[in-house]
Parts: sequence; structure tokens; C-alpha cells
Amino acid sequence: MINLELVFSEIFLSLSIMALLLIGVYKKNSTNMIYNLSVVSLLIMLILNLNLFNSKDVTLFGNGYKIDFMSSFMKFLITISGIFVMLSSSKYLKVTKIFKIEYPILLLSSILGMLIMISSNDLIVFYMGLELQSLALYVLASFDRNNKLSSESGLKYFVLSALSSGLLLYGCSLIYGFAGSTNFDEISANIDQVQYGLTLGIVFILVGLAFKISAVPFHMWAPDVYEGSPTSVTIFFAILPKIAALTVLIRFLYVPFINLIEQWQVIIIFLSIASMIFGAVAAIGQKNLKRLMAYSSISHMGFALAGLSVGSNEGIQSSITYVSIYLFMNLAFFSCLFMLRKEEKYFENIDDLSGLSKNHPMLSLSLLIVLFSLAGIPPLAGFFAKFYIFLAVIEKEMYFLAIIGLLSTVVAAFYYLRIIKTIYFDDAKHKYDLNHNLGLKLSLTFSTIIILIYFIYPSYLLEIVSKITIL
Repeated sequence: MINLELVFSEIFLSLSIMALLLIGVYKKNSTNMIYNLSVVSLLIMLILNLNLFNSKDVTLFGNGYKIDFMSSFMKFLITISGIFVMLSSSKYLKVTKIFKIEYPILLLSSILGMLIMISSNDLIVFYMGLELQSLALYVLASFDRNNKLSSESGLKYFVLSALSSGLLLYGCSLIYGFAGSTNFDEISANIDQVQYGLTLGIVFILVGLAFKISAVPFHMWAPDVYEGSPTSVTIFFAILPKIAALTVLIRFLYVPFINLIEQWQVIIIFLSIASMIFGAVAAIGQKNLKRLMAYSSISHMGFALAGLSVGSNEGIQSSITYVSIYLFMNLAFFSCLFMLRKEEKYFENIDDLSGLSKNHPMLSLSLLIVLFSLAGIPPLAGFFAKFYIFLAVIEKEMYFLAIIGLLSTVVAAFYYLRIIKTIYFDDAKHKYDLNHNLGLKLSLTFSTIIILIYFIYPSYLLEIVSKITIL
């Protein structure tokens, strides 16, 4: 029972999903109630997760499930992201007529899969969590059934994700065949005997995980799925699966395979460089804001992978700090997108922001802060996120990676600044209806303030993340 307390948040979420399903089936017109109860469930989970921060490192269920400070912190990020995503998107769902009981339940199911992934210490447990996350995301991507783009994005994501899952599962079978176990600790113990055989298995698993974080060259699904999915699903895609996949990457590479760092480090560096360059260059020609954010996220994941490639605790900590700040930047940006509504229609092209500052100065200011932060302009939070990555990379004398990162930041600054130019210097096109719900205003205000005032006390996040030590 003592051990069950450590997984009580997962148990509680599972029971919540089942209870909400029953309410939806037996009670008519219960969508509002189910949506609100889903947010309450995540708030309760947030409190339950806070209790785990002081617990010792423990492995459960035959050494297949690990509770440590990293898993507790990443679960906290996932839960708080889920709360803000749901708060900010409720009005959008009602306006676009996709406000149905299945929507919040699918979100919770996907979050449950991510929590399992984050704590997995075994390939089978990890794969179970990954598929639970992915199955819900397939449906969410095509949730707007009356929209051809949404159906198309769901199909594309399903086909490509199924392919990546197959490759990942094949990699798991190779590792099991050579190491004789699926448990990370046992694989680590047997690794000296079968070093060369495991390398192929690592490559296949890295392909699967690179797909989940949309790293180049496994990014091809991201722009179409981001654009075609409902914006409320796009914000979910942009934040939560990336946090979960990055955590799995850290645990996978640094626990069983740290002794094979020479083999996998080259792959991670390649993924990082390719993602930073391609994400920065490909976004230049985009006219749709959601597609632009897809390429932007590819570039940002390149920076997170750069920290991961270092092979030290400092590198891991810099990557986790990066995704923590990335979370708030994306939350703020998509909250601004939810504000662009006029006569029950949402706008998502760069041209729709023309002269926004003339009619909506506060919204324009929020966008200005977010875009400057995404570009890495000091003293905003985005600058510090990149600074910590560069610091970890340079400490290990990986100067080439740092130079590529710096150059891609300069290129990426162009398309962020172009949006700011459109907002402040072009002629006004639309006057939007900004009387949105309290949850959206709360999400936008909170995330923008975090980005803006982070420089006042940046060491607070560093002090928390510094407790995460894998090596």
C-alpha cells in the first residue's frame, strides 16, 4: 500500500477516466460537466504529484516503474500543461462545434499514457504508455469530422505514427534478443557482453522517439497535422507529447546505454543539427501560423536534443529547463491564436495579424513578448533557455554544435520579427471579438508574465532542475 501511494496519481486518473465515461453515457447534455470535472481531476493530480517531490527514488512492479525526482517534475509539467490547455481551449471547442464528451476523456487518456512513459523503467511498460498516448492522439487529430483537413491530418498522423511504432517495437525486440531482458537496469548490467548487437536496436528506438518529438528527418507529419488539427489539439501536440518523449529519451539513453554513448551521441548530434537548421529555414516561407509553429517546434526540439547529446547531468538539466520554458512560450502563443475570433470564425494566417496593434494593443504586446522570447531575445525567458543549452554544449567543447545553434537562432529570428512587423507596421485588417472566457485570459496572462519576469529570478528553476541527476 505504501508503494501504491507513489502511483496514486495514475490510479486516480484511470478511475477518473472511467467515471467520466459512465457519466457521459448515462447523463444527457453532460459535456460541460465532464469538461469541468476533467480540469478538476488534473488539479487534484497536480496536488498528488507535489507530494512525490520529497519521496526517495523507488522502483515498483518488478523494477519496471520508477519514481524519482525527474519523473515527479516532468509529471508536474505534463499536468500543469494539460490544465492550461483545457482552460484556454474550451471556448474554441464550443464555437467550432466539437465540444463533445469524448474530447476531455481522450485528452486525459493521452496524459495517462504520458505519465506511464515518464516513469517507465522497462521497454514493455514504456511501449504500453506510448501506445495509450498515441491512440488518443490519432482520434484527437481528426476530431473535427466535418473538416477535410482534420480528417486528413488524423490519417497522416496515424499512418506515419504506426510506421514509427513498428520500427520502435522492432528495436525493442532486438534489444531484448541481445540483452535477454526488457528492464533498463538489467540491460545496463548485461551491456558489456553484447555491445555491438544492441547498437542496431538503439537506432530503431531512436527513430521512433525522434518521430514523437518531430525531429528531422522524422518531422514530415508535423506541419500538416498542426495545420489540419483543431487548434485546441495543435496546442496539445505542440507541448505535452514532446515533454514525455524527451523524458523517455533521457531515461533510455542515460540508464541502460550510457556506456554506449559513442554510438548514440553521433545520432543525437545529427538529429539536433538537422532539426535546428531545417526548422529555421523551412519556416521562412510559411503563411499559416500553425504550420510556422510546427517548423518552429522542430527547431526548438533541435536545441533540446543538443543538450541531451552532451552526455552529462548538466546537459540533461539544460534540456529539461529548455522544455519547461518552451511550454510557456507555446502556451502563450496559442492562447493568442484563440483570441483571433470574429463572427464565430477563427483566423490563423500571418496576414490576419496585419495592424493588430491598432485595434488590440494588449494582445499585440503579448504576441510581441512571446515572439521575442521564441527568437531568443534577452532578457526574456527564451534567451535563458538557449543560453543554458549553449553553456552545456560549450563546456564539453562541442563548438561546432554551438555555432550551428547560434546561426539557426539568427535565421529563425527573421520569421519571428516578420510577424512583429506585420502586427505593428501593416495596415489594420480585422477587429476581433476579444470577450473570451476567463480560462483563456488566465492562461495567456500567466504564461506571458512568466516569460517576461523570468530574468528577475532565473535561478529558481535551475535550483529545482539541478536536483535531477541521472549519472
